[in-house]
Formats: sequence, C-alpha cells, structure tokens
Amino acid sequence: MTIKLMFSKTVQNSKEILHFIKEFKSEGVVLGNGDRNMIKLFNLNGQTINIKSFKIPNIVNKIAYKYFRKSKAKRSFEYATILLEKGVGTPQPIAYFENFNKLGLLDSYYVSEHLEYDLMFRDLIETNNYPDLENILRQFTRFTFNLHEKGIEFLDHSPGNTLIKKEVNDQYSFYLVDLNRMNFHVVMDFDLRMKNFSRLALRQEMIIVMSNEYAKVSGKSEELVLDKMLSYTNQFQHDYAKKRKLKKKLKFWKK
Repeated sequence: MTIKLMFSKTVQNSKEILHFIKEFKSEGVVLGNGDRNMIKLFNLNGQTINIKSFKIPNIVNKIAYKYFRKSKAKRSFEYATILLEKGVGTPQPIAYFENFNKLGLLDSYYVSEHLEYDLMFRDLIETNNYPDLENILRQFTRFTFNLHEKGIEFLDHSPGNTLIKKEVNDQYSFYLVDLNRMNFHVVMDFDLRMKNFSRLALRQEMIIVMSNEYAKVSGKSEELVLDKMLSYTNQFQHDYAKKRKLKKKLKFWKK
C-alpha cells in the first residue's frame, strides 16, 4: 500500500485533515446526492472544509492513474492552484490524497475550503425569470471571456460547476468547481471558445443575451457569435440525447 498526499503551503492542520480522510465514511456531513463522487463537509477549527472522495476507478484507470495519468484529485488540486494564480475564482485548495496498491489507484480525495454561495449557474436555467437574470448572464459571459483570454478551457463548463456570490452594487463573483478536466492554451481560437459554451444547457433567450455580450467584449460580429453559440449548443444537446437513448437500450438488454 502506498499513500501520496500534498498540502498547500498554508496548511497547519494536516493531522486533523488526515483524520477526516481516514474516517470519511463515518464522519462529516454529505453535500449533494453523491451519485458519482461523494462530497462531505467537515469542521476544521471553526472553518468549514470540503472533501471530495472520487469514485474508485475501473481496472484500466487504476493502472492509468498510477503510471500514465494524474489522478482527478491531483489534477483538481493543481488546476485550482493555477486558476488562483491567474486570478480566476475557485475555492482555496488545501490538499489531495491518493491511495495506491500494487495494481493501481484505489481511492483519492481532494480537500478545499467550502465556499458559501448564493446560487449556482444551474438556478438561472431551472428558474423562470430569475431575478436580475440578464445582468448575471452578461457578467458571467465576461467572466468566461476572461477565461478564454487567459487560455483556460474549462472542459466541464456546465450548469452545476459555477458557484455565484452576489456582491454590492449588483455585482457578482463566479467560482469554478469540479476542476479535474481542463486544458491550458497559449491562445484559444474562436470556435473553441464558442464550443466551450455548449455544455451549459442554455435556453435560446439566454444564448441571445450572452452572444450579444460576448460580441461586445470580443469585437466579433454579434451575428457570427450567435450562430456559432447556437450551433455548438444544439449539437451538444443532440449528441447528449443520443447517448442517453443508447444507455437506456443497453440497460434494457442487460435485464
């Protein structure tokens, strides 16, 4: 058995954090539904921290994460550090933990500060006429444009992965979570930028607002931005629907 762990430089409570990981199954408060990965909250000397336990990988990935690829926990920690260095909001990374046997990776954990937020981007999609919707969408679009300008391609730029805090004077701050899938570029081309909006499950009226704002900040024509954003969004939703149908068929034939 081999254990690998890394703490951020500011951590002073490493023993307590290791205890939380060791007792993860029996302690802590569950956050969310835990369908794929389990997230729990723990009290660390009056501060709430967030520990994410990643699903135990299949046999192929067990080997891959030991010899060829970084684990999701390690990537989450490293990418959070990079985002903060680039001035992009994300909960403060604290540590990651990996547990290996002779075959490969067993379990892994990512530890970060728990962020209190006012809403997720998902709330804007699921709630009709969300208060101050257009203002939030425009600020979120500028936030995403800023990611693109810094060469950050957040591959899981989806409704549940942006936390939003309301600040004073109708301003909003945005924080990325679920960070283990990212690419970093010197320059992101226009099509890659537009494709990056496709997983957000935007309604058409939201796309109209966001394409208008992206055109303003990027200097591209509004017609071109709208066309590309609609095209990539529709294609993603079409492909996603096909995958769901295929999964249902496979489940049916396995019965």
